[in-house]
Amino acid sequence: MSTHSFYLARQPILDRNQQVQAYELLFRTSETNQATFDDGGQATATVLANAFGELSLGDVVGPYKAYINVAADFLMQEPLEFLPGPKVVLELPADALPDADLIARCRALKAKGFTLAAGNVASLDPERLPLLKEVDILKVDHQQLNNRELFVLFCHLKPLGRELLAEKIEDVEQFEHCLDLGFTLFQGYYFARPTLIAGKKLERSTLALVKLIGLLMEDAETAALETTFKQEPGLTLNLLRLVNSVASGLAVRVGSVRHAITLMGRHKLLRWLQLLLYCQHGGPDAPPSPLLLTAATRGRLLELIQLRLAPRLRDAADRAFMTGILSLLPAALGMPMDELIAPLPLAPDVRQALLEGKGDLGRLLGLAEAMERSAGRETPPEPEALAHVAGLPLTVLNACLAEALGWANSLAQEV
Repeated sequence: MSTHSFYLARQPILDRNQQVQAYELLFRTSETNQATFDDGGQATATVLANAFGELSLGDVVGPYKAYINVAADFLMQEPLEFLPGPKVVLELPADALPDADLIARCRALKAKGFTLAAGNVASLDPERLPLLKEVDILKVDHQQLNNRELFVLFCHLKPLGRELLAEKIEDVEQFEHCLDLGFTLFQGYYFARPTLIAGKKLERSTLALVKLIGLLMEDAETAALETTFKQEPGLTLNLLRLVNSVASGLAVRVGSVRHAITLMGRHKLLRWLQLLLYCQHGGPDAPPSPLLLTAATRGRLLELIQLRLAPRLRDAADRAFMTGILSLLPAALGMPMDELIAPLPLAPDVRQALLEGKGDLGRLLGLAEAMERSAGRETPPEPEALAHVAGLPLTVLNACLAEALGWANSLAQEV
């Protein structure tokens, strides 16, 4: 296995309030073309060494934990102990049967700070029960059970006192059913696929965001920006908080909208406003939504790829970022793309990419979407095929993705 024959996907794991608690990391290899670590201990060790060496764990998951699938035999290997235990959840497969050595190893790893999970739980198998009692999290596969079977299994698992995670949730009905039963963690395409996130009615603050983005793209006067900000006290407060935080080393604190706009700069202000479109409407202290992280990552990834293709064309990189960040607006706001971008003075290639998926930007957008769709699939597209679409070596594509993930995590925390 070569050191570059992998790429990374991640799928969020959320709590009952649909806030991110962790990410499951899904590594792909051209040799196995699989999402799980079923290629033996040595191969898995190589993948982990490459991933944690080339893609910094902090950049990939931010402040959250990382779920990693491990085969039972690899769980016994020493290389596993090089991982940062408090940041990692080790997920054992459904066919892992406990013996004295495996139970002892689970206890030793927990003592080192690792969290353990059992994946694909669909029944209370007596043979597997000793292992279920050792792990911290039980991942129940919703797709293998109907509602009645799920209820019965939940009643059997609840007395074990372990945290219960409902995985492979694909629609709102499944989510609400598991929520009513009492599951505390959730994972599935309903959360990870932007098209399945419920739309939101346009509120006044959202309209103001769209208006401000249009003004900035038209290079409007600062006075026009200031007037629009002043019509939205909450938005103004967030702007002042952000700039005061960034400029905390200044002798004079930022106290006016005009001063804040000047200090922040129009380019950074435009990106901040674009990202705010994806924030949940839960008050100024509400955590960012998973869609925000996806949008930020997508925009930054397209920008970085474009910069690798044409380093001197800064304007082209900005248009690539714009394409990525705006591409998720229909999912965030529940409106058709043509209506959302109608008031925005977009460049023709950006508009073509968003409405038709065509042109150079359309192809890059399709690349980002393909990488996102691969999360959780057993047969993802070949990594070499994705690299071919980008027109870049796979190692460069990996580096762009790692940087985009880190940037999105840090920016989401600022927002």
